[in-house]
Amino acid sequence: MILRAATLAFALLVPSFGLSQTAKAPGALLRGLDKVSGAHEDLNLRAGETALLGKLQITLGECRYPTDNPSGDAFAWLVIRDGNSEVTSFEGWMVASSPALNGFDHQRYDVWVLRCITE
Repeated sequence: MILRAATLAFALLVPSFGLSQTAKAPGALLRGLDKVSGAHEDLNLRAGETALLGKLQITLGECRYPTDNPSGDAFAWLVIRDGNSEVTSFEGWMVASSPALNGFDHQRYDVWVLRCITE
């Protein structure tokens, strides 16, 4: 229910972010933070790839960006699993300029999108 509401809210806000004309990028740059140690790590993922952040498995579905501003606001579809579990901890779109809009809530780790990678 919450995921459905967040997806609906995202769909309604897309035009206000100026993302009605978007292009698909081959990858994305994400940042992960271990809130206990304070260490952060940048993750350079291509669409379909999975990276590890501690015990999290982070998979990038796709990354999109405004066609008139490639370095502008990115949004990425992410699937995050905790450990080897097949149950997802997060699945949905994350917006670079508004990570709290549909954020990943975990007791130890934080993950957000920095930008799309455009060759």
